Amino acid sequence: MLIAIFVFLLFLLFGMPVAFAIGISGMFFFLITPELPLSIAAQRTVASTQSYTLLAIPLFVFAGNLMNNTGITKRLIKLANALTGHMYGNLAQVSCVLSTLMGGVSGSANADAAMETRILGPSMTKRGYSPGYSAAINGVTSLITCTIPPSMGLIIYGSVGEVSIGRLFAAGIVPGLLMMVVLMMAVRITAKKRGYIPERAERASLSEIGKAAIESIWALIFPVILIVGIRFGVLTPSESGAFAVVYAVFVGACIYKELSWQAFLQSLKDSIGDIGVIMALVALSGIFGYGIVYDSIPQKMASLLLGITTNPYLLQFIIVILLIMCGMFMETTVVALLLTPILLPIITNIGIDPVQFGIVMMTTVTMGIMTPPVGIALYTTSSLMGCSPEDVAKESIPFIVAILIVVAICILFKDLILFVPNLIFGTY
Repeated sequence: MLIAIFVFLLFLLFGMPVAFAIGISGMFFFLITPELPLSIAAQRTVASTQSYTLLAIPLFVFAGNLMNNTGITKRLIKLANALTGHMYGNLAQVSCVLSTLMGGVSGSANADAAMETRILGPSMTKRGYSPGYSAAINGVTSLITCTIPPSMGLIIYGSVGEVSIGRLFAAGIVPGLLMMVVLMMAVRITAKKRGYIPERAERASLSEIGKAAIESIWALIFPVILIVGIRFGVLTPSESGAFAVVYAVFVGACIYKELSWQAFLQSLKDSIGDIGVIMALVALSGIFGYGIVYDSIPQKMASLLLGITTNPYLLQFIIVILLIMCGMFMETTVVALLLTPILLPIITNIGIDPVQFGIVMMTTVTMGIMTPPVGIALYTTSSLMGCSPEDVAKESIPFIVAILIVVAICILFKDLILFVPNLIFGTY
């Protein structure tokens, strides 16, 4: 299997699309292992997609694209601006709050980074923000989306690791809010140093904030409806995705009346592209994943890591370093698909809660979208802002540090993460 992993990394270095790199390297493993019939590779490709829980992914992707075309986004921006207009670097602060609010709408960090850069970037440039700074904050704040439900990353982690998606959704709320607060503190420090003054001298009135909140209420209550529905057995995670689509259509067509047929078809077109990429990775990773299990990689990795330490806190920090390195070279979905089956038995073996670890893992892995050399959001935001990826990476450093502080808190204070899921779903 080590040879197949080497082939996979080699393909990545040559710029091959990740789905093809992982599929071809997986097939290479079968070719050099003659006792395994090739028919298993075909079976694993199909079997990887035959998960009822995975139905939530295309449904939530479609719902997120629909909501972005129903007027919800501009109403959330208005609310975020009312809350942060009096702060240093208020447009960057808007990005922090907006990503938290958008977490309940898009569920995709890459989509959120691109959307916020397109919307907030030009205004930030007019207000004197450097392009690199604007791209950095809009990219890094999108990581909040990976914890606030419904998160695509948490759905994949829960599906592969057979961990309750309802509990994962609930566990992501506190870290998501904590990430928003820590990033807003980082923005205040950096913006004050750069002279990015507030847009207004005084705080918005409660009536102004209340009015903006009422206009955004349909987006704000959406994550609550999902968690409550899953908690009381009204919806399974997959059914909640179908509900999300119906909800988005209802809000866009009947409440805001901004969902036209043209917008609906554009949402459908965008969703087909997004879903195709994700499901190709899921299907082809099944071949590679079979090789990992066949060669007992999880057991060997467990022996290696547990040979270093059995302290749950120290072990998690070591794993975080490993995940940061993997996130720099592989897409979030790939890391989740490949490493969840390896790491989950290790952490459960020493008593670490899989829900808490899921938040730590997906937050750390998603950070890879803003780190070179394979940071998708890094290149997207730099392109949209017309600056070099190197400038964006440099400007991202204080915000990446803020994210790592949140990850450390999630490791050291597990009760903070598990409080909401235990409150809603009860303890194990």
